Amino acid sequence: MKAYEILGLMSGTSLDGLDIAHVRFEKTKDDVIKFTLINSKQYDIPKEILNQLLEINTVSATSIYLLDTEIGKHYANCINNFLQEFKIDRKDIDAIASHGQTIFHQPEKGYTVQIGNGEQIAAMTQIPVINDFRTKDIIFGGQGAPLVPIGDFDLFSDVAESFLNIGGFCNISFKTNNEIVAFDICPGNLPLNKLAQVKGLNYDKNGDLAKTGEINFYLLDLLNDLKFYEKTNPKSLGTEWLEEQFYPCLKFDKEIENNLRTVVEHIAYQIYSVLKSNAISSVLVSGGGTKNQFLIDRIRHYFKGDVIIPSEDIIDFKEAIIFAYLGVLYLEGKPNNVPSVTGASKSVVGGVLHLP
Repeated sequence: MKAYEILGLMSGTSLDGLDIAHVRFEKTKDDVIKFTLINSKQYDIPKEILNQLLEINTVSATSIYLLDTEIGKHYANCINNFLQEFKIDRKDIDAIASHGQTIFHQPEKGYTVQIGNGEQIAAMTQIPVINDFRTKDIIFGGQGAPLVPIGDFDLFSDVAESFLNIGGFCNISFKTNNEIVAFDICPGNLPLNKLAQVKGLNYDKNGDLAKTGEINFYLLDLLNDLKFYEKTNPKSLGTEWLEEQFYPCLKFDKEIENNLRTVVEHIAYQIYSVLKSNAISSVLVSGGGTKNQFLIDRIRHYFKGDVIIPSEDIIDFKEAIIFAYLGVLYLEGKPNNVPSVTGASKSVVGGVLHLP
């Protein structure tokens, strides 16, 4: 494998911004893949785009295509600013690996949609773009998610036994009988942010608001009894599930603080249940939810193994780093999905290449 410099782009379902990670990848003499995070930055999502994403289930197909182009332009502008700020020669970048913004995810119906027009980004940055990483896995019967586990084990396996990401949803990866297993556990930041926004906050910093509430045990039982938790993996969650199954339960407590407290407890308990049932002794935590100290405290209340909190760069940019790595695998013509994780019938080289 030759050395690569990739820009990894990640914008998660929690809509907290666009993460850009400038990463160098190379293989050591021992055949170990080494990465260096050279530069990184998060960019805000413009309010007009954010408002449309929040109402995505109510807009027309024409509006979605327009939004696809607008997000592509926004990503390209962010990349160009990033290159200028960090004095990066665009000729040194082998490719941009863009996750895109997930707006629909229905693998059981055979589709997933991430918008953020790749042709637009390539044209405006004059750098090759790889996007649409999930579709091919779904074509071959997979969930199209999670894709991060291949990066967890190729890049971070010396740190912990398992890897938990607390983003819009919580997902985990670990090995059983030397085979990678990964799946979505439960919601994460999405319902917490939605509840905090009712109180005029973008999010519940450190979980301070949740801490003032009381657990509604009736609501907690309702959430823990949702059918999704009875499913075996591979399994993944989308915002449609939240709207149809999760959010309707919250009407049973009118106090936002109590809802927040109960949802935090629900998340912590579901994470603990997965760690315990799979006899996991250590977990590396990343994603925006890692900064919710109250949530981390509640996870530690249940789970007595090692909860490893990495450096802030890894907390904030681990998924962008790994999507950059998926781009490397694409350029190398190597599979970037894990069938034991997604349920696909075969390994595939997922992604679509857009040339400038």
